[in-house]
Amino acid sequence: MITLYDYWRSSASYRVRIALNLLGLPYRTVPVDLLAGDHRGADNVARNPQGLVPTLEIDGLRLTQSLAIIEYLDETRAGGFLPSDAAGRARVRALAHAIAMEIAPVCNLSVRKHAAAISGGAVTADDWQRHFIGRGFDALNRMLDHGPAGPYCHGDRVTLADLCLVPQVYNATRVGIDVTSYSNIDRVIGNLALLPEVAAAHPDRHQPKG
Repeated sequence: MITLYDYWRSSASYRVRIALNLLGLPYRTVPVDLLAGDHRGADNVARNPQGLVPTLEIDGLRLTQSLAIIEYLDETRAGGFLPSDAAGRARVRALAHAIAMEIAPVCNLSVRKHAAAISGGAVTADDWQRHFIGRGFDALNRMLDHGPAGPYCHGDRVTLADLCLVPQVYNATRVGIDVTSYSNIDRVIGNLALLPEVAAAHPDRHQPKG
């Protein structure tokens, strides 16, 4: 059995859930509550030395870091999350990294809370997130101008870039960003929302009961 240790609102976990769904891989979820500090507990740190989520147990391995996990799934399950040509792979990775390495890290829970705390209330966590997502989306929207035409970030197949985009748009919407003002992002996310595998990974479907 494949086991995913995740938090329902974690962008990184969300990416992996979409990938597993698209590959048709059944898995069980073990929640790690970030708000309760479970990620810093001994059990989570033992399986993920960074004290993060997600961790995926598969093929007798324990994998961390969402992009590395998705590339492993791509290589071992022929997911097609990266194009077959070198130029295409470079573009998809650039789009994915623009989200996962530039926007998401400065908007994660610990950074937002720290920024609000050290500002003495001058900056709220949501203000911080809106600033960096907005700036990142401005650039990403322009990046999407250059590449093969199609319904998704790179042509007509869901790639690593799309897996990163969906959770980031969810976060943007939560803090009141009007995604329709980014025409390319809005077009792509509209197409991705039609996929049942993407819909099944939505945080609302993974929120703990009670």
